[in-house]
Amino acid sequence: MEKFSHFNDDGRAIMVDVSDKPATLRTAVAGGTVYVNSETFGLITRKEMAKGDVLAVAQVAGIMAAKRTSEIIPMCHPIAITGVDISFSPDEERSIIDITATVRCKGETGVEMEALTAVSAAALTIYDMCKAVQRDIKISDIRLLKKTGGTSGDFEN
Repeated sequence: MEKFSHFNDDGRAIMVDVSDKPATLRTAVAGGTVYVNSETFGLITRKEMAKGDVLAVAQVAGIMAAKRTSEIIPMCHPIAITGVDISFSPDEERSIIDITATVRCKGETGVEMEALTAVSAAALTIYDMCKAVQRDIKISDIRLLKKTGGTSGDFEN
């Protein structure tokens, strides 16, 4: 049976030691979608939600979450992130907000978890700011879209 990297010989959880890995430029792109009704979509895009500019706040939340990922994901390494970009693609016809997070670093381990956490926090912030006007908001399809750098090679979904 293959040895799992996040457990020691006694079967206890560990943070993987990456000190022997070379520092390389690493990038991860994650995406997700928030489904709202047409009324909520209009309030978001017209910046008329009572709690404020939903996408501006969600953007800041995503950036903050990326920077603090190691504090909420137990085996995730603290990483010196060199850049985070959160973008939104509102689609009025489908009443959705697509979220994309791009995270970069120069380090020994990747930033996939930081990108996924950024998308998650942005989506949850949209939900939080809109829940007073719509209870059945749906968050879906949070996934890694692309990663580059490191010894395991590039990935594109």
